[in-house]
Amino acid sequence: MTHTIADLLALTPPEAAVFGAPDRPWLTYAGLSALTARTLAALHGAGIGRGDRVAIVLPNGPEMAAAFVTLAQGATTAPLNPAYTVDEFDFYLSDLKARAIVLPEGYDGPAFEAAQKHGLVVLRLSFTQGDPAGTFALTAEGGTGAVPDTGPVLPGDIALILHTSGTTSRPKIVPLLQSNVAASARHIATSLELVPADRCLNMMPLFHIHGLIAAVSASLAAGASVWCAPGFDAVRFFGWLDAARPTWYTAVPTMHQTILQRSTRNAEIIARAPLRFLRSSSASLPAQVMLELAATFGAPVIEAYGMTEAAHQMASNPLPPRAQKPGAVGIAAGPLLRIAHEIDDHLMDGTGEVVISGPNVTPGYEGNPQANAKAFFMAEGQRWFRTGDQGALDDDGYLTLTGRLKEIINRGGEKISPLEVDGVLMDHPAVQQVVTFAVPHAKLGEEVAAAVVLRDSMDADEAAIRAFAATRLAAFKVPRHVVIVPEIPKGATGKLQRIGLAQKLGLA
Repeated sequence: MTHTIADLLALTPPEAAVFGAPDRPWLTYAGLSALTARTLAALHGAGIGRGDRVAIVLPNGPEMAAAFVTLAQGATTAPLNPAYTVDEFDFYLSDLKARAIVLPEGYDGPAFEAAQKHGLVVLRLSFTQGDPAGTFALTAEGGTGAVPDTGPVLPGDIALILHTSGTTSRPKIVPLLQSNVAASARHIATSLELVPADRCLNMMPLFHIHGLIAAVSASLAAGASVWCAPGFDAVRFFGWLDAARPTWYTAVPTMHQTILQRSTRNAEIIARAPLRFLRSSSASLPAQVMLELAATFGAPVIEAYGMTEAAHQMASNPLPPRAQKPGAVGIAAGPLLRIAHEIDDHLMDGTGEVVISGPNVTPGYEGNPQANAKAFFMAEGQRWFRTGDQGALDDDGYLTLTGRLKEIINRGGEKISPLEVDGVLMDHPAVQQVVTFAVPHAKLGEEVAAAVVLRDSMDADEAAIRAFAATRLAAFKVPRHVVIVPEIPKGATGKLQRIGLAQKLGLA
C-alpha cells in the first residue's frame, strides 16, 4: 500500500518516462530517483530537514513538478503563486513559518525581497535546457549547516501546505499529510483507470492542488508520464497536443471553453491526437460545454469535483461504459460522499451540504480551532468534513451541485442557485460564457445578476437574454441585470469568480 509520495514511485520500471516538456528530452523514473537523492542532500546540507517548511516559487514547467515531488520526500512543501506581490509573499511566508524558499537562479523579484526580510535560506534552482525535463540543481544561499539524517518521511508527516482562497475571509492554512496526498493520487489514478502508457498534458498552475495532485501525483501513482507545459496558452495548445501526444489532459472550464473556440481551425491535429478522455475540475463545467467537448474531440469528458481540503478529488464522472452525466460532478471517487444538514450535525437525504470522509481529507486547518469546529463533525462513526457546497445525490449516486452555500442568492427569502441560472443562459445561442451572481437590493436583500460573454460574430442585448431566461425560469430567478462583457474576471487558476463580481462590474 502507498502511504507516502516516495511509495508512489517505488514500483515503476526505472527506464519509464516521467516528465517531458517542449523541446526537452524525457526524464526517466531512474533519473527522478537520482534527482531526489541529490535534492535531499542539498536540502540537508543547507540545514533543512524533515518537518521544515520550504516555499517553492517557480514558473510552471517540469522543474516545478520535479521540485515538488523531490522536496516533498524530505521536507514540507509550500508552493506559492509567482505572481504575488511583496506584501502577499510577506504574509504567506510568515503565515507558513517557512524556513527556506526555492527560487530560480538569478531571480531578485518580490519573493526574494520577502525572503530576505524573514531571513529564509534561499535555495537557487538552476537547469540546463538540453538536460532531461525536470532535471535541476539546488545551491543554497545561507543556511545553518548540515542536519542529522532523521530518516525517511512518514505517512503522518505534512507533505504539502496550501492556503484556501480567502475570498470572504483570511486565507486558512490547509496541511496535507503524506498519506493524504498518496491516497488522493491513488483515488484519481483508479477513477481514471490510468496505466503506465498514459500521458497527461498539464497546463494547470503547479502552485495549485489541481495540477499538483490530479496531473502530477496521480500520474506517478500509475507509473505514467506528464508533459509539462509552461502554463495555459490557447494559441499554443494545439501545437503542444501534437508534440506531446497525450492520452488525456486536465483543465478548468474556462480553459476548455477557450480551447473550443480554436478547435475548428485545428481539426486535423484533433483527429490524430490519441486522447482517451478529457478531464475538467475546480469549477462546475456547463453541460453544454461538456457535450461540445465530447463531440469535438471524440472522447469522453470526465468532470471531477475537488477542493484543497480533500487533497483535490472527491467525486468524478466515471469512464465508459458508465454514464458521464452533463451537469453532474460524478460519483464518489475515493472518499465517502454524503449530504448533511447545513446547520445541524447529521446526515440526510435530499438537498443539503456536501460532506466527505476519507484518507485524503486534511486533518484540519492549522491553528484555527474555530474553523475546525465548523468544518468537521462526527456522525455514523465517521468524521465528516463540510465542503461548503450545496448539492444532492440522484438515485444512481451522481452528485449535482447547486452552488457554494455562500454564493446561493437569497432574493427576499427565495433561495436561487446561480448554477441553475448559468445553465439556462448557456442555452442561448449567442452566449459563450456566463456567471450568475448576487447584487445588493435595498428591499429584497439580494437580486440576481449575470455577466455574459457573447460568441464571436453573434449579438444579443440585455433585453433579449432576459426574455430568453423568462421562458425557462420562474420570474424570481430571471436576472434583473445582464452585463455584456468582453471577459469575465478570473482567479489565479482560471476559475470564474462570483464573489466580488458585483463590485468589479459597478453593480454594488
